[in-house]
Amino acid sequence: MIRIDSVTKRYPDGTVAVDRLSLDIPDRSITVLVGPSGCGKTTTLRMINRMVEPSEGRILLDGVDITDQPVNTLRRSMGYVIQNAGLFQHRTIVDNIATVPRLLGWGKDKARARARELMERVGLDAALARRYPYQLSGGQQQRVGVARALAADPPVLLMDEPFSAVDPVVRKGLQDELLRIQEELGKTIVFVTHDIDEAVKLGTMVAVLRTGGRLAQFAPPADLLTHPADAFVEDFLGADRGVRRLSFFPSAGLPLRTEPIAAVDATAEQIAARTGADTPYLLVIDVDGRPLGWSEQHAAGAGRIDPDRLLPYGHPFRPGHDSLRAALDAAVLSPTGWAVAVDAEGRAVGVVSQAAIGEAIRGAHAKSDTPGGAPAAGSAPGGVPAAKVAP
Repeated sequence: MIRIDSVTKRYPDGTVAVDRLSLDIPDRSITVLVGPSGCGKTTTLRMINRMVEPSEGRILLDGVDITDQPVNTLRRSMGYVIQNAGLFQHRTIVDNIATVPRLLGWGKDKARARARELMERVGLDAALARRYPYQLSGGQQQRVGVARALAADPPVLLMDEPFSAVDPVVRKGLQDELLRIQEELGKTIVFVTHDIDEAVKLGTMVAVLRTGGRLAQFAPPADLLTHPADAFVEDFLGADRGVRRLSFFPSAGLPLRTEPIAAVDATAEQIAARTGADTPYLLVIDVDGRPLGWSEQHAAGAGRIDPDRLLPYGHPFRPGHDSLRAALDAAVLSPTGWAVAVDAEGRAVGVVSQAAIGEAIRGAHAKSDTPGGAPAAGSAPGGVPAAKVAP
């Protein structure tokens, strides 16, 4: 555990970047520091590896004051990932990743073997090993930065807005990759971001800091969204925090319907059997069961489905894997107002209306808010944060 004990950072001109901050950062978790500009997020992160020395207070790593060991030894025991990766432009990718093992005295062959192993772990093609950073995309460079931070297998990983300089699609992929790696390796990660959506997605615990470096709230993401500590936290979370909270409610119990699903080569009798007054559309699937699009029932009334005149089916969701937020998004983005549920192979397993999703949301809220009922979303008995549902 990392314990930040009443830490203050005051600069010679009197500026207070961090003010009496106390946090217990649990092992094998992702703790996210989030807040507006000037709230001391990066300063706090840098104090953990002594790139910045605190003016007051102590930081303990597994009960030992971090000032009790040489600063270089401390830093080599912690991985560090920054925005834009911070790679050495004159070194190949494999040698960038092997930097810290080489500093620790590993032989060149052993260090490069470790680097290639980590390239695979972070999703980099082995063919990139002999390239230079300028030959890689921004997302690939960030993956190299993560691999380099993991190279010496440090127990602690510090990440300072590592994904903020890439486009939204790449950023989502990097976030998913980090969650996958964390599930495999179980590091103690301290992650700085200004993006509340990123904090909610990645964080086991989230620390919201005020301007001036004071702690506003420290809680699991679901608890943060459900019970913001004050008006500042509520305002920082945004007006759509209720929608974000849906990321912690599972979609497993949604009442999926299969009768409005018809194969593209269905006969007139099969089409007639699939139509109904309360489902004005039919979801058309291919011969493998994967969705193709929606057909209006009157268009299918002629006894055949025209695959060239289908409405798009939008973005499907996986019941039991994705959250109610994902199901609601799927329904809202669908031109029919119905969400398509698929299995892991992409085969349609049912459809569900916005009305049914709304009923499930009301039930989930009622259950989580009932005293003595189910644990609050995102928490498990004993205060241990539970695994998130995929958003």
